Amino acid sequence: MPEGHTLHRLARDLGAAFGGQQVTSTSPQGRFALGAALVDGRVLHGAEAYGKHLFVSFDGVAQVVHVHLGLYGSFIFGDGEAPAPAGALRWRLATRAKYADLRGATACDVLDPPEADRLRSRLGPDPLRTDAEPERAWSRIRGSRAPLATLLMDQSVLAGVGNVYRAEVLFRHRVDPFMQGRFLKRAQWYAMWADLVALMAEGFVTGQIDTVQPEHEPEAMDRPPREDAHGGEVYVYRRSAQPCFVCGTLVRTREHAGRNLFWCPRCQRRSRRQTPQNG
Repeated sequence: MPEGHTLHRLARDLGAAFGGQQVTSTSPQGRFALGAALVDGRVLHGAEAYGKHLFVSFDGVAQVVHVHLGLYGSFIFGDGEAPAPAGALRWRLATRAKYADLRGATACDVLDPPEADRLRSRLGPDPLRTDAEPERAWSRIRGSRAPLATLLMDQSVLAGVGNVYRAEVLFRHRVDPFMQGRFLKRAQWYAMWADLVALMAEGFVTGQIDTVQPEHEPEAMDRPPREDAHGGEVYVYRRSAQPCFVCGTLVRTREHAGRNLFWCPRCQRRSRRQTPQNG
């Protein structure tokens, strides 16, 4: 599933391609026909991301188009006249010069302003938004018995953080992913928050997730670059049974809340400030 920086890049790209322009809006597949018709011929006012949710607004329409890509959704941009639609094309935005096709999204619907506000209110702070309030996330974490690995992926606690940033920020701060939230120190949380803000901002610029320090880059360690469709240099994500760049211990993985969790058992030691876990 795309992480938050991807949605912010998408909002930027939609604004750059169609902002201030009258667009043709269609749903060749038919599943979004009524919503597409509502904004057809309108001027695209703007697009913004909140966590893993995208909101697209149009002049003269109170409602917004809400998109959640889910695991398989994607927007594909193209230049020139849009080709004949093919396959399960949920939503197409187009001008004579550009087009954008949405396929495979978990959600593509029209929300009234109160509905959009309710959705946003259910989300935790987004590290890439200037209006983010990290204290809101801390208030949830400090009283929770859930493991940090669960809390950091809970979008009602923290919006936009996915499996990669979850694993990497816990490693970078040497925090056991199985520690209950209530045992995390306030200073640790704010250090992790600041790190997420910086890492996700870099991901927004580059389009990939890089989390390793300069001394652990391939050139510095005389090692080959990471080969993974996901891209970027990381410490533990998808590095199961490979040596930790810091201590050499083999990275471990296990399924946690339906997703694969990666960590270094030496760098992220268990402490007495948690409930013991099996494994």
